[in-house]
Amino acid sequence: MASTSSFAPPKLADFILTERLGSGTYATVYKAYRKGNSREVVAVKVVAKKTLNKASTENLLTEIEILKTVRHPHIVQLKDFQWDADNIYLILEWCSGGDLSRFIRSRRILPESVARRFLQQIACALQFLHERNISHLDLKPQNILLSGCVLKLADFGFAQYMSPWDEKSVLRGSPLYMAPEMVCRRQYDSRADLWSVGVILYEALFGRAPFASKSFAELEEKIRSDQPVELPPGAKVSKDCRDLLLRLLERNPDARITFAEFFTHPFVDMEHMPSADSMEKAKELVLQAVQKDQEGERSSALSLYCSALEHFVPAIHYETDRQRKEALRQKVKQYVSRAEELKALLASDNKRSFEEARSARDVLREMSQDHPRLVAALNMASAAIAKEESRSDDCEALDMYQQCLGELLLALAAEPQGRRKELLHSEIKTLMARAEYLKKHIKVNQDATPYFWDEKQVKMWWKTFNLRCFYAYISDAGDSAGCFSGSGIFCRFYQKLVLCTVSWEASRKSLESLQPVCRSALGTDTEPSPHQAAAGPNHTEL
Repeated sequence: MASTSSFAPPKLADFILTERLGSGTYATVYKAYRKGNSREVVAVKVVAKKTLNKASTENLLTEIEILKTVRHPHIVQLKDFQWDADNIYLILEWCSGGDLSRFIRSRRILPESVARRFLQQIACALQFLHERNISHLDLKPQNILLSGCVLKLADFGFAQYMSPWDEKSVLRGSPLYMAPEMVCRRQYDSRADLWSVGVILYEALFGRAPFASKSFAELEEKIRSDQPVELPPGAKVSKDCRDLLLRLLERNPDARITFAEFFTHPFVDMEHMPSADSMEKAKELVLQAVQKDQEGERSSALSLYCSALEHFVPAIHYETDRQRKEALRQKVKQYVSRAEELKALLASDNKRSFEEARSARDVLREMSQDHPRLVAALNMASAAIAKEESRSDDCEALDMYQQCLGELLLALAAEPQGRRKELLHSEIKTLMARAEYLKKHIKVNQDATPYFWDEKQVKMWWKTFNLRCFYAYISDAGDSAGCFSGSGIFCRFYQKLVLCTVSWEASRKSLESLQPVCRSALGTDTEPSPHQAAAGPNHTEL
């Protein structure tokens, strides 16, 4: 191995180093190819020995030690490391999609559903590290790489083995993503990573970090301030997303969300992230759904079909084999079709019971004139039902259900025995059932929505199409993996549609007529070539 030149990449046995990808304080990263028939693509991190001081040497040794021992789908793999008289070389897994910072900048902001999918992957990696008492301590979008649709944590130069009770006083990380206790107190522990996750999520959703500043002095002032972090005015995020953001961005680490709470938070929802277990969970639930369906228990069957779909959608995202993915989509469409039929049957069966429930609600409202808060909650329940049935805003309807149920449950606890308590109990059961079904309906919708669709347009489609048509789009448009790889033809059709300001009337056509429209817009009857698919989202031809 020879020494490096200022202009040419260094020479490394068994590898050909090509373009420079980036450089840091003491390292430069190159794209490289393994010599021989395999031509494997890797990233080589070159560290010049002459730039290393005691601290950076310790950081490098820690990075090598950690990466040698961890193997995880959401952590960049260290394949090998070598050295010569001048440099130390870390041969790392190649991630073709660049880093998360570049991805966010290219799209300005990300839809909540996409940010959530990314967050799940970060949480999965952090859970793995947390179980091994490893803290990253330099989490930021630049240190999170994309390989297809998969996120991978990278750059463990500041990482530490830290027990929950360990505290450090050496300043580490990037100020914009650094927890306030690291700057203000110079004492911190593994909870600093949770703050960084909050900053990353905030930036993904709103296009900038919460402490974005024009100067370091301004940044330091914001970090040292005791004012709580707030979301941008008019921020439109779900209730769960807002709750998680504010709990992650709690300045006081003792009041900040814990790792255990983070991993089980409903917005993170690790239970439904794409994984090797998604298919087994979906199969188990759909078998139960089919059994209940055969037994004539329509309500239970519909609920189980919806629960199964919550796992089938991640299973589609996780599957990499094209034929198996397509077969799975077809199977899911059958289950969706049956769920639609059950929903129609239940609507017919329950029409009378809904009328009875409305009548009972009116009676309860009349009996509660001496209880203004109870009357207000019942009025909100009626408004939530009306909003749900109009399909104007499912998320808002769910929020209204949750608010009125909170009030009604408090009233139930304080209500003495009697007719009003019986009616109140029955009303709560009815509203809970509706809210639970709506919650699953929203969840399936969000999980199935590719990032390149405009959210307002999707809501319009929701009004126009039934659930079966929506999944027909999913099956033909490609899932989030397809949108990242460039393999979904609908992605390109959508881009052409927007650029050419084509009427959205085309989008309302049936699936059968949409396929030729897509291909006509593309000027081709074939899917993108493997070369085009590998180019990634930043190279999609319009």
